[in-house]
Amino acid sequence: MKNLIIPALECRGLKKSYGHGRTVLAHLDFALQPGEYVALMGDSGVGKSTLLNLIAGLDVGDAGMVMIDGVAMSTLDDVAATRLRRQKLGFIFQAFHVLPHLTLQQNVALPLLLNGLDFGRATEMLAAVGLGGRGDDFPRQLSGGEMQRVAIARALVHRPKLILADEPTGNLDPETAHEVLMLLRNEIKANGASAIMVTHSIAAANTADRILEMTATGLHPLLATA
Repeated sequence: MKNLIIPALECRGLKKSYGHGRTVLAHLDFALQPGEYVALMGDSGVGKSTLLNLIAGLDVGDAGMVMIDGVAMSTLDDVAATRLRRQKLGFIFQAFHVLPHLTLQQNVALPLLLNGLDFGRATEMLAAVGLGGRGDDFPRQLSGGEMQRVAIARALVHRPKLILADEPTGNLDPETAHEVLMLLRNEIKANGASAIMVTHSIAAANTADRILEMTATGLHPLLATA
């Protein structure tokens, strides 16, 4: 009997509406396989960030189910859901969300602290993203591209199963964006993680394994372009 491969993420029948009956997601189905890196594109307001928020548990859907590594989030109480997110998810945002009062080492080590893991990997991850030897620096000493590198290191340091990236290069110039995207892809693959990246940039989307376009009718394959 073949081993059953459990998707890193599975969304079944997700529905989300906001005030005045505006439906953003309508019975959306989606699965992300282990090790797969997917770019998600679509018009503004179509629901891309809403989908990430529902997956992360930062928002609650009207119907449907989110399963992470085979576990249905709706079956967990608040403590268990927080623990699963802390252990199995990594987040990268357009605005970096690097904490200004902490050193780079402390920023990257936060997920290790929350999960009771050895802090030594923070040093390894800073080196992996090209910031070796700068652990005692503070975010105010960094460029935007360097801050996003810290955010990537922090998202991957605890070896999560699933990375969620929301416009991770939106605040960067094209050259820096390309460097960060290559770094992000390489580190995701090196860590064996699965990932979803929301982006408006076809250049960014082309770094993923496949591209999906979100429309009012759901998710559809989109061919990469040069």
